[in-house]
Amino acid sequence: MMKTSKAGFGAVKGKLLNSLMLAALAVPGMAMAEEAETTKHKEGQHVIPESAHTVTANVGFTTDYIFRGISQTSGNPAVQGGIDYAHASGLYAGIWGSNVSWITDFGATGSASMELDTYFGFRNSLAEDFSYDIGFIRYNYPGSYTPAAGTVKADTDEIYGALGYKWITAKYSYGLGKFLTVPGAAGTSYIEINASVPLGDTGITLGAHAGKQTYKGTAADALALAGTSATYSDYKLSIAKDLNGYVFSLAASDTNASGFYTTTAGKDLGRSTVTLSVTHAF
Repeated sequence: MMKTSKAGFGAVKGKLLNSLMLAALAVPGMAMAEEAETTKHKEGQHVIPESAHTVTANVGFTTDYIFRGISQTSGNPAVQGGIDYAHASGLYAGIWGSNVSWITDFGATGSASMELDTYFGFRNSLAEDFSYDIGFIRYNYPGSYTPAAGTVKADTDEIYGALGYKWITAKYSYGLGKFLTVPGAAGTSYIEINASVPLGDTGITLGAHAGKQTYKGTAADALALAGTSATYSDYKLSIAKDLNGYVFSLAASDTNASGFYTTTAGKDLGRSTVTLSVTHAF
């Protein structure tokens, strides 16, 4: 099927947090580390360069994991978190995880209750107010499960590029093969516009998003012939408040997704919804 982001929620939550804790101890997800500055400071008679390397982590909770307008947890809560590395040159890499249920919600059998994304890329500024970001991401779904009839394993590869100007960013993502259980979907893409406007020194940020997921390939063509489509658009408005390093966010999202995104139990994962989340970076 799609991802357009439980052997029991408690078990998933424990598994995810244990994985993140182990990764953090080893110092090996979407909050990436800011670029490290290479300024120098004096300590006695020595001039010591500040490290060009930065490692950060983040952990969060959301009432519903929404990815590109589509619920990944059938309206249920998710525990999420990640670890990011950044170099002063602009290079970065990271890992991010969350519990999910959409794979089994659409008929797969077995265990497929976790998403673990790995990514790397390069970002920098072009001029005073412009920025860019190019990279690769793999959506991994570890577990032992049998895909529903007509589908394949959900693991998906994408490359992406983004261009930003002040508080607005345009991003294009391109699928490299099968796409979130849909076979033969090379060329499937997602284009989005995101705005993030801080309100002075209040710690409040207003956000707006619009995106379009377009499926390509033989499976998409077959759906079109059958009178339905996996292609859709999504929209979101949000407001976030930073309270001593904890970011609370309220978001309202909606899509024009078709019945393709209705589970075997009859639940529409592309319906309009409101979510509340809290994230802490450290």
